[in-house]
Amino acid sequence: MTEWVKRPKRYVPDLRQLGALCDGNYHRLRKLRQLDAENEAVCEIELHREDQYLGRVRIERLQTARFTETLLLEQVHNSGRWLNNPKMTVRVYHDATMAEVISCYRHRHIAPVNDYPNRFMHHPDEKVQINGFLADWLDYCLRFGHLPLEHAVWTAGQGGD
Repeated sequence: MTEWVKRPKRYVPDLRQLGALCDGNYHRLRKLRQLDAENEAVCEIELHREDQYLGRVRIERLQTARFTETLLLEQVHNSGRWLNNPKMTVRVYHDATMAEVISCYRHRHIAPVNDYPNRFMHHPDEKVQINGFLADWLDYCLRFGHLPLEHAVWTAGQGGD
């Protein structure tokens, strides 16, 4: 007698969803980096909601090529109340107008698809989830982000008034 064993369906990534996230992240990053008109190798943005200081986001350009850039994005909190500050390496493809998370936190490689279960218990769609988190984080930065006061004062003093 044979028993029928139901095998789990293999996860198939939704490339449209991932492409839409990467496209949106590209445009969010461009808007966020436009706050720093000088477009330096390091851009810092303070996050404020009304009178509450929420921390600082640092965007550092790690590598530049003809059509791509590699950026390190990390949120730094002086208060120490956060357990894990977001920290991601993002590859920006200017020719394709896409930005994709290539590593997160401990600089581990993010596989497009993970078998499940796996040794580290990564979700099958972890790449989509992490790029979705980046989209939410960048939206948050765009909503509450400002140039640091010392940068704004220094820039205003450089004008030829």
